[in-house]
Amino acid sequence: PIYSEAGFQEENERRPPLPPTLRERAQAACRCSRKRAFQIAKSFLPILEWLPNYRVKEWLMSDIISGVSTGLVATLQGLAYALLVAVPVGYGLYSAFFPILTYFFLGTSRHISVGPFPVVSLMVGSVVLSMAPDDNFLIDGSNATGINDTGTLIDTESRDAQRVLIASTLTFLVGILQVIFGVLQIGFIVRYLADPLVGGFTTAAAFQVLVSQLKIVLNVSTKNYNGILSIIYTLTETFEKIGTTNIADLTAGLLTIFVCMVVKGINDRFKHKIPIPIPIEVIVTIVATGISYAADLEKKYNAGIVKSIPRGFLPPEPPDVSLFSQMMAASFSIAIVAYAIAVSVGKVYATKYDYAIDGNQEFIAFGFSNIFSGAFSCFVATTALSRTAVQESTGGKTQVAGIISAGIVLISIVALGKLLEPLQKSVLAAVVIANLKGMFMQVFDVPRLWRQNKVDAMIWVFTCVASIILGLDLGLLAGLLFGLLTVVLRVQFPSWGGFGNIPGTDIYKKVKDYKNVIEPEGVKILKFSSPIFYANIDGLKSSLKSTVGFDAVKVYNKRLKALRKIQKLIKKGKLKATKNGIISEPGINNEAFETDEEPEDNEDLQVPTKEVEIQVDWNSELPVKVNIPKVPIHSLILDFGAVTFLDIVAVRSIKTIIREFERIDVRVYFASYQDNLISQLERSAFFDDIVRKDIFFLTVHDAVLYIRNQMTYSDNQDPIFEKISLMQESKEPMEFTEASRPDDELDVQEEVHTSELN
Repeated sequence: PIYSEAGFQEENERRPPLPPTLRERAQAACRCSRKRAFQIAKSFLPILEWLPNYRVKEWLMSDIISGVSTGLVATLQGLAYALLVAVPVGYGLYSAFFPILTYFFLGTSRHISVGPFPVVSLMVGSVVLSMAPDDNFLIDGSNATGINDTGTLIDTESRDAQRVLIASTLTFLVGILQVIFGVLQIGFIVRYLADPLVGGFTTAAAFQVLVSQLKIVLNVSTKNYNGILSIIYTLTETFEKIGTTNIADLTAGLLTIFVCMVVKGINDRFKHKIPIPIPIEVIVTIVATGISYAADLEKKYNAGIVKSIPRGFLPPEPPDVSLFSQMMAASFSIAIVAYAIAVSVGKVYATKYDYAIDGNQEFIAFGFSNIFSGAFSCFVATTALSRTAVQESTGGKTQVAGIISAGIVLISIVALGKLLEPLQKSVLAAVVIANLKGMFMQVFDVPRLWRQNKVDAMIWVFTCVASIILGLDLGLLAGLLFGLLTVVLRVQFPSWGGFGNIPGTDIYKKVKDYKNVIEPEGVKILKFSSPIFYANIDGLKSSLKSTVGFDAVKVYNKRLKALRKIQKLIKKGKLKATKNGIISEPGINNEAFETDEEPEDNEDLQVPTKEVEIQVDWNSELPVKVNIPKVPIHSLILDFGAVTFLDIVAVRSIKTIIREFERIDVRVYFASYQDNLISQLERSAFFDDIVRKDIFFLTVHDAVLYIRNQMTYSDNQDPIFEKISLMQESKEPMEFTEASRPDDELDVQEEVHTSELN
C-alpha cells in the first residue's frame, strides 16, 4: 500500500500519551522505603556499592603494590607541580594527599589517581601570580627576606603566605562550583568540550608548562608574566638572560629529562614483560638529592634547591571570601577543565574494565575533595594521566590503591620531607617536562584529524594557538566559542542534494554521487539534512532553487507580466482569444512580439464581455517576448528524514513555499518526516483546506508511487497549462492575481508586483 499521513492514521490508531499527574509525580518523588533509601545512599556514597564486594584475596596484594608505586610517583609530582602554582613545594605534598581521602568515599572511578595535574596547576598558578605578583611585596633592604626574579628585594614570607591563601581559596571556590554543578545534574556540560578542543587545549597547556619550567631548569631570573602574550614575554626575557644560566642546574635538568624519557620509553615498550614500571622519577630524585647534598651544589655552584619542606600538617584555615569576586571567572573554567580531564580519563578505564562512571557524582566527588583540601592549604585536584597509568598498570583494582598511595605521601610529609631539602628545583622542573611527552605527542593527531574531519582539525589548531597566545583561560573560552560556531555554521549550511531512484528498488540516492540513479520524470526530490529554523531557512530556499532549476516567485511574476501583455494586445485587436488558445488576426503582421523592456501601460483595459476559456502552454513559445523560465516538473518532494525540528519561522516559510509552487502548477509533497514534526505542524496551524495531510508520505517511494498513479489517471491536458477566463466586451480591467491570500504569505517581490497591478 501507498501510505500518506492521512491514510496511515486512518488505518493505525495513534496511542495517546498518558503523562503522569502532579499527584503521581509527587507520590513517586516522596515515596520512601528501605530499598529506596539504600539506593540514594549508594548513589551519594559509591563506596557502599563496591566495598562490600571487595575481593580481599584477589585484589588486596595488587592494590598494595599499585598504591606504593603510585604513592612514590605522587610524592614527586606533588613537589614538582607546586612550582607551577608558584607556592612552596611542600604544599604540593598536601595536594597529593588530602583529595584522595574524600574521593575514596565519593568517587565512582576505581582506577584514577586523584591529585595535581600540570594543566590545572598552571591555570591555578596564573591566577595566583596575577593576584599576588612580586611587585606587591617590595620592601626596604633592611627588612628583605629574599630577592625576586629581577633582583629587587621582596618579603618572600609574606608573598608565599598570600599565594598559598589565594591558591587554597581558589580551590575552595572551585569545589563549591563543582558541587553545585553536580547537584544541579549538569554533568552534560563537559560534552561541549569536544576531544579536538581538549587535545588542542592540553597541548597548548603543555607548551605553557614547558616555558614556565624552562627558566627553572636554566635558573634564569625573569618576571612573572600573566595574561595575553605572557608566554612570548617569558620566552623573550628568558633568552635575553640566557647568559646567566646556572650550569649545575642546567646539567641536572637535562640529565633528568633524558634519563626519565628513555626509561619511560622502555616501560612503554616492554610493559607486557615488566610487571611493575620502573619508578624512574623516584630513582632520579633520590640520586639527585644525594649528589646535591654530597657536592654541596647550593654553596659551590649557587644551585637553586628546595631548601625547606614543612614537616607535619598545618591547621585548617577558612578561605578568604573577599577574594571570590576576583577569581570567579577563572574558577569556573578551572572547575570545568579539572572535571573534564578526570572524567575523560576515568571513562577510558571504565570502558576497559566494564563499569560505569556517573558524571554528576564525579562533579560532587571532586567538589567535596577540593572543598576539603582547600581548607588544608592545597591547590585544585583532578587526575594525572601518567599517575593513573601507573596505578592501573601496576595492578590497581579499586580506590584502595589510592588510599595506600595517600599513605605513602603521608609518610613523606611526616618523616621524609627533611631529606628532600637539598634537591635541586631544576630536577623537579625536569620531572614535570618529562611527563609532558604524552601531551606533546598529540600534535601528531592533527594530520589524522585533517584527513578524517577538517572542521575538527581546525578546532584543534585554533584552540591550541588561542590558548598559547591568549592564556589558558581565555584560550579555552575562545576554543569553546569557535567549536560552537562550527556547529552553528554546519547547521546553518547543511548538506543537501537532489535525489533519484535506483532502478528496480525503493532506494533513493544523490544524483551527483551515483551514475545509475534516475530522477522520476517530472519530479524533483530534495533532501535537506538539518533542523530547519530561522537561521537556515534561506539555505532551504536556495537549495530549492538549485534543485528545481528556477525561482517559483520569478516564474509567477513573469507569467503575470505575459498575461498583462496578452490582455493589452487583445484589447488592441492584435490577438484573438479563443477556446483553443490565442491566435493573431488573419492577414496582418503579428505585432504581438514586443520587447520585454516595453514600458507598462497602466490604463484601464476595455474588452468585450463574452467569457471564453483559453489555455497557455508556458513551456512553448508565446506571442509576446517575455522571458519566462521553463518549468519542466509537476511535482516536488521534500525528504525531511534528517529534519528533527521546525521553528515557527520555518513553518510559515514552508507554507509559503507550498503556495508559491502551487501557483505555477507544481505540487509539493513531504516524505520520511518524523512523527514529532506532524504534531509540531498541527500546533502551528499549518494545515488548512489547501495544505492537507495527504501531501505527507511515510517514505519517498510512497510519494513517488502516488505521483505516478495521479499522472496515470489524470486528463491528457498538461498540468502546466494555465486556464484563465477573459471577460470580453467588459468595461472592467482583467485581474490575474489570486482572489485572496494572507498578507504575510508571499514573497516581498510578489507583494510589490501585486501592488503595481492594483
